[in-house]
Amino acid sequence: MESTRRDFVTAAVAAAPLFVPFRAFGANDRPTFGVIGAGGRGRYLADKFQKQGTQCVAIAEVYEPNTDAALKVSPDAKAFVDYDEMLDAVPMDFVVVATPDHQHYPNLLACLKRKRDVYLEKPMSLSLEESELMVKAVRASRQIVQIGMQRRSAEALHKAKALVDSGMLGKITMVKPMWNWNIARPIDNSPLPGKLDWKRFLGSARDRDLDPGRFRRWRYFWDYSGGNMTDQGTHLMDVVQWFTNTPRAVSAISYGQVAKMLGSETPDVFCAVFEYPNFMATWTLNYCNSYDNGWSIQFQGDEGTMILDEAGYRIWKEPWPKNPDPVERVDAPVPIESHIQNFLDCIKTRQEPNAPVEVGASAVSAPHLANLAFKQQRQVRMPSL
Repeated sequence: MESTRRDFVTAAVAAAPLFVPFRAFGANDRPTFGVIGAGGRGRYLADKFQKQGTQCVAIAEVYEPNTDAALKVSPDAKAFVDYDEMLDAVPMDFVVVATPDHQHYPNLLACLKRKRDVYLEKPMSLSLEESELMVKAVRASRQIVQIGMQRRSAEALHKAKALVDSGMLGKITMVKPMWNWNIARPIDNSPLPGKLDWKRFLGSARDRDLDPGRFRRWRYFWDYSGGNMTDQGTHLMDVVQWFTNTPRAVSAISYGQVAKMLGSETPDVFCAVFEYPNFMATWTLNYCNSYDNGWSIQFQGDEGTMILDEAGYRIWKEPWPKNPDPVERVDAPVPIESHIQNFLDCIKTRQEPNAPVEVGASAVSAPHLANLAFKQQRQVRMPSL
């Protein structure tokens, strides 16, 4: 019997393996890979992967200036516009997918069809329904698929979770993930320099005339993305659910607005409230302010409070006014290198990576639910699973 949506969300916690330490490949052991989507993130990942002892042999990209920039990072790679053509033409050990969200599902299926392992950027899917289909497709194959949620491979976060599991915070009643970043600007719709294959960019999205702003800022349009609700939210809501051993929300409400990113469809300021069986979470993002710049997650328990952020984590005991100094403090940023290395180790050992598709589906499920609530302007419950 085929797995249901309940299978992929409830399996997420059990499926996530333990932290795998860093281990470099030997000089004579150099896996090869191709990149689908060579924008800024794709080039960043190509560079990071190559520094881990791998070789980029092919690039598939619809925008010529991105291809030119990617070839500077990977000068020996062959360039393609069509990713199917690339997958058929060039032998490679794995594929790095860093395309817009609406391309993740067809890109993944194309790689699985050619029996290629995949490092797939988050958010994994464009919808709850796509998540289910992607989990089924991966589990019908023998391929290793890692979702690009690097916190799952951060040793400091594994230590922080162990402290939460020990009961150090007591009963957790509220969790507050947050992201502040003052980068919102009106969308630039001026003509694009260089050649763009607009039809291939659209893929399965609705057809429309070339719109430079939609290409430049695709994350801010519903046809191609869940906005920052699912982009940054996938990272942070994953940690919320991982640390509380709760794979999915019960319901969500959401409010947001386009404050400064004029021309955008998705909000640049928002707040979502999630109901879980034993606690609640508020996920807020403000791209118009840089106070407490970056990401943070606050876990509030009746015996203590933990704050996670890019610097590491701190824990304060209750009652806070009498305990102003943290009782635990670890300064450790979140390195993407350990997440990449975990994937490279797993393509050799064929073990499950730290962020398999079940984790990817669970992580983005609450943000998808919040987007449904935002669009419908009401509280939305997780579909019956």
